[in-house]
Amino acid sequence: MGGACSRKRDQPVNEDNLNRGVCGRYTKSGSSKWLGTSISRAPMDASQGNRSCPSLMDLCIYKIREDISNHSTFSMLPRDISQQIFDDLVCSQRLNGSILEAFRDCALQDLNLGEYPGFNDSWMDVVSSQGSSLLSVDLSASDVTDRGLIYLEDCKNLQALNFNYCDQISDNGLPRISGLSNLTTLSFKRNNLITAQGLSSLSGLINLVNLDLEICPKIHGGLIHLKGLTMLESLNVNCCNCINDADMKAISGLASLKKLQIASSKVTDNGVAFLRDLKKLSLLNMEGCPVTAACLESLTALDALLYLNLGRCNLTDDGCEKFSKLQSLKVLNLGFNEISSAILVHLKDLTNLESLNLDSGRINDEGMVHLAGLFRLKCLELSDTEVGSSGLRHLSGLLNLESLNLSFTVVTDGGLRKLSGLSSLKSLNLDARQITDAGLAALTNLTGLTHLDLFGARITDSGTNYLRSFKNLRSLEICGGGLTDVGVKNIKDLTSLTLLNLSQNSHLTDKSLESISGLTQLVSLNMSNSRVTSAGLQHLKSLKKLKSLTLESCKVTANDIRKLQSTDLPNLVSFRPE
Repeated sequence: MGGACSRKRDQPVNEDNLNRGVCGRYTKSGSSKWLGTSISRAPMDASQGNRSCPSLMDLCIYKIREDISNHSTFSMLPRDISQQIFDDLVCSQRLNGSILEAFRDCALQDLNLGEYPGFNDSWMDVVSSQGSSLLSVDLSASDVTDRGLIYLEDCKNLQALNFNYCDQISDNGLPRISGLSNLTTLSFKRNNLITAQGLSSLSGLINLVNLDLEICPKIHGGLIHLKGLTMLESLNVNCCNCINDADMKAISGLASLKKLQIASSKVTDNGVAFLRDLKKLSLLNMEGCPVTAACLESLTALDALLYLNLGRCNLTDDGCEKFSKLQSLKVLNLGFNEISSAILVHLKDLTNLESLNLDSGRINDEGMVHLAGLFRLKCLELSDTEVGSSGLRHLSGLLNLESLNLSFTVVTDGGLRKLSGLSSLKSLNLDARQITDAGLAALTNLTGLTHLDLFGARITDSGTNYLRSFKNLRSLEICGGGLTDVGVKNIKDLTSLTLLNLSQNSHLTDKSLESISGLTQLVSLNMSNSRVTSAGLQHLKSLKKLKSLTLESCKVTANDIRKLQSTDLPNLVSFRPE
């Protein structure tokens, strides 16, 4: 479904479809984003909030940063002061090996150096000098090797260690952290060198609460070494395609486990049966596993289960009647399965549901009646289903609905009037070619919208007049090709926008850049496939918060953007010209 300008967002969960961050190495998979959680120790906030007037401490730290070469040591300062100086230098990318030496013996508690350039074993001696004060270290995407882990042996009070994307750490380094018995959080995401044997070094970490081994392809058979970790509450082995039913048997005794992520593994219905005794399990992510509805027999034994992800599995309508017994569920993902509206009758009594994903199922208007009583629903995904305008009438009573995805459905302009009473709606996706200006006119009562996706909708200059009703918009996408510079003038008053995508509108010129020059909150701007030129870049100088700029197939060169970046847009870290 959808037109030529449309695009499907939710990609399968596997290591080849990870959305890349700035460094291209350290990121979450789509399945992790389903959770919206993190297992890192919360660091001290050096920013101290958003103040219009800097404090005396802020001014002092700024002065130290500017004169950093004049300071040989900060060890005489109170720990909280040196911690703030350190965090500021990291944030401003001013830290290097020489400057780091000034923090030797400062008793710092948190070293959040994830993705920091140049970090390697030579820095680890200063890390070690923090001694028993050190509580958390993030070395993700660094060049630290097994040898560098030796320096952590004396930091006995460490609670959190993050080695995500450290591809030079292997089984040989893990014994160096085996004695850190105060560790509660440990992460080795995307490591090709750690094997089942290496996990034996973790067996003594008796206080471990959170363990992340996502995309570690050689750990099959190693989960048996975790059986003594009775405090473990969260285990992530997403995208470890080596994990199978035997590994589920190995962790079946972890009675404290509350969160288990096994997405894109080889676990089957038989493996799920080993989880029946995990009575505290509240979150289970099995996206992309070869399980069927037969696994529901085991899942009904999990009374604490609140979050269940069965997206991209082998579900059909057969056997799905057991969904009706999962009364406690708050979040249920059934996207990309061979299911139809017949399944919805088994969901109608799940009145605690707050989020339901039916993406790409054969869901039609007749089945929608079974959703009418799910009054607690906040998020509903109906993308790429057979739902049309008639089915939307069953949503009119879901007054708590905050997010609704109707992309690639057969909903028309007339049907959108049935949504006009959903005053809590904040996010609406209408990426569908049959949606036009008339549909947008029917939504003007939804003044609380913060995210509006009209990517492939046929919105023209006339339709943009209705955007004035959405003063709270932070994200807007209109890419159907119907806009000119005249229509963009109606966007200039949406001053809360942080993301604006107007790509594919080939009639836009530099005048459009001039119109949006006042949107000073913009963080991301896409004007690809337009008539924007290098001359128009001058209008972007006021967008000081801009981090991402995409101008593909425009008359703009990378050198033009680099010049703008160096003189006026210091926060710009991602750009794609031509």
